[in-house]
Amino acid sequence: MASRVVFLVYALGILVCSSFASAAIVEHSFDVQNLTVNRLCRDQVITAVNGSLPGPNILVHEGDTLVVHVFNKSPYNLTIHWHGIFQLLSGWADGPVYATQCPIQPGQKYTYRFNVTRQEGTLWWHAHVSWLRATVYGALIIRPRSGFRYPFPRPHREVPILLGEWWNANVIDVENEGLATGAGPNISDAYTINGQPGDLYNCSSRDTYRLRVERGKTYLFRVINAALNTQFFFKIANHNMTVVAVDASYTNPYITDVIVLAPGQTVDVLLTTNQTPDRYYIIANPYISQPQLPFVSTPTTGILIYNGATESTPIMPELPVFNDTPKAQRFFTNLTGLVTSRFWNSVPRQVDEHMFVTVGLGLVACDLPGNATCGGQNQQRFAASMNNASFEFPTRLSMLEAFFRNVDGIYTTDFPNKPPLEFDYTNKNNDLNETIIMTTRSTKVKKVKYNATVEMVLQNTAILGIENHPIHLHGFNFYVLAQGFGNYNPATDSRKFNLVNPQERNTIAVPVGGWAVIRFRANNPGVWLIHCHLDVHLPWGLATAFVVENGPTPSTTLPPPPPDFPTC
Repeated sequence: MASRVVFLVYALGILVCSSFASAAIVEHSFDVQNLTVNRLCRDQVITAVNGSLPGPNILVHEGDTLVVHVFNKSPYNLTIHWHGIFQLLSGWADGPVYATQCPIQPGQKYTYRFNVTRQEGTLWWHAHVSWLRATVYGALIIRPRSGFRYPFPRPHREVPILLGEWWNANVIDVENEGLATGAGPNISDAYTINGQPGDLYNCSSRDTYRLRVERGKTYLFRVINAALNTQFFFKIANHNMTVVAVDASYTNPYITDVIVLAPGQTVDVLLTTNQTPDRYYIIANPYISQPQLPFVSTPTTGILIYNGATESTPIMPELPVFNDTPKAQRFFTNLTGLVTSRFWNSVPRQVDEHMFVTVGLGLVACDLPGNATCGGQNQQRFAASMNNASFEFPTRLSMLEAFFRNVDGIYTTDFPNKPPLEFDYTNKNNDLNETIIMTTRSTKVKKVKYNATVEMVLQNTAILGIENHPIHLHGFNFYVLAQGFGNYNPATDSRKFNLVNPQERNTIAVPVGGWAVIRFRANNPGVWLIHCHLDVHLPWGLATAFVVENGPTPSTTLPPPPPDFPTC
């Protein structure tokens, strides 16, 4: 009996040691500084990481510790957000400026250190100050740790595809011009695939992204929408794709000829090269849910080239029309979670916090000096809000530090669980309803207890026009229980909830003129933003935050900040 106990202890020790041995410390340095690049027939100075656009891809395995030394050699304040990383007990590394940290000022540095736990798939990193993420972004790829496999056949090759936007201007100036007048900023001049606009734009044929493939192989495309303000339809001519993950959460395989991505979302697809050896367009064209607004209509292209293909004009796929909402919604609603995957947890059934949150645009009073008028509707400033609260970030201390040090006056915990006024939310006749269009700026957050289950109905509104809003939650994945059009009806729409195998995401595209219901467990203490991932709307206030209280034990309590934590 004693020998059996010794053997079990010995075996357990080997298992524990091998688990630790499979984890590693992955270290990178980011030099962020000015870079002159040529796009669309002209030179443009941008802010970039390590002299490239996009920035470097980061590859880790689940269980690794990622350490990134950020040296800010740019003329702007800077932070880096690790989009979709849970940051379990490492909220100091999450990155959104004035939410979890003060900015890394020009000439300063900061080291982000965090563990990548219970996540596999495609995420990404980007700047979280102003519009810097237009050019400061890159892929963050999490492979299974040693001894584990993908829940699908191992692909021949993995290919990151980052979709973006390009301005023939300094993006900080573009944003500031819009904020100064209270109007909307200028739209981009092009879309990009892996930093290149593609051969449908002037002066872009030579640098169009090209991918050579071997016939009869399967490739894993890791598609990331890093654009500031545009959703995309993504296609590869004459090829079907099999969706196997979204936002670093595995899905049941879903075969489609088109995928749809809102800003902030990622989609992993398997593509089998089973067509005649030729040249095929990889293409992303905009999905515009608010057609009254200006947009760039020319899609961005790459070229898939079979080995042995002759030089010829690439084959063009049939493209969805830019406002094909039924096609977009069909894609979003056909995705389901893979319950047999390693990190799947069943949907919590007991809900502790019920929230109904309206999401949309509005106005705040014009505050320009003298007799000057603002450029927004009714000569006011454009604003955006949740439950009619237009979020304003503090500047003298980050909210996370205020939470940790118990400092008053940085935020208030009175974010409402429902809007102050009930109305016909998606009725276009309310577009300019003066009784509901105005809002005010505040720093209201929602405080919840550790391990509470939160359910949010995200309800789009028609104020100043209806559009699809991508909403991103920091620090957690959430289950997408249901989504639809019109006003949410709890009596009937709650019957549509998928409580068995819903998709998990960190960013949800709330349907244009519709609603989505999400649910998550608040098991990570700290301050976590939830906000629109259209960068035209975040400075306008379409955000709030969850303040999750510490748990009952040291292992569920936020530790102190690192020694080099930036101060305001």
